[in-house]
Amino acid sequence: MIAYATHKGGKYFPFEESLKIDSVNKRGLYINITNQCNCDCVFCLRQKKQMAESSSLWLKNEPTLDEIFSEILKVPKEFVNEIVFCGFGEPTLRLNELIESLKFVKKNFPDVPTRLNTNGLGELAHGREIAADFEKILDVVSISLNAATAERYFKLTRAKYGLQSYEAMLKFAEHMKKYVPKVVLTIVDHVTSEEEIEQCRKICDERGLNLRVRAYEDN
Repeated sequence: MIAYATHKGGKYFPFEESLKIDSVNKRGLYINITNQCNCDCVFCLRQKKQMAESSSLWLKNEPTLDEIFSEILKVPKEFVNEIVFCGFGEPTLRLNELIESLKFVKKNFPDVPTRLNTNGLGELAHGREIAADFEKILDVVSISLNAATAERYFKLTRAKYGLQSYEAMLKFAEHMKKYVPKVVLTIVDHVTSEEEIEQCRKICDERGLNLRVRAYEDN
């Protein structure tokens, strides 16, 4: 499933099915472009969530740009209030497809905000700073902070790059501030103590970043 919408209860539906459930309100259009991920988070829904084949986020093949564009154009613009690149994989691992898709969205949905959900390890993956690639095509980036220390972060994410991943993720967030209007770091409440949440707030405050506490989905 490339293009989908989310509903209460942690449910995902193809956008066409979503409109049958709610034919009135606007909602986010989520774009899933890859199964690849450079983390193996202990709390990730990739390991936990059961989905029907018709609404599965597991892609049988990595979609081409034409396939991504086609799915986006099928969606009625009047029902979209945000376009989010996320999915079950890490979008920045397909950086060219991600950038070209964001450009396509800005051309065809010029008034709709764009968001990227990422683990923030794209610069480690590509061996360079990539933040400037998103200038003028991305409105919000949501980066998974997950923990207050590099050791705790690695224990939770099992990132393929090891302990260096934590600082690289924070540096990526700082780089993105130069080019993206809103940068948000997130943690998950079910796997993070109140004490650690406060430590994460301090880290974000010191670096001029915003923190959002996400609700845990257990199914």
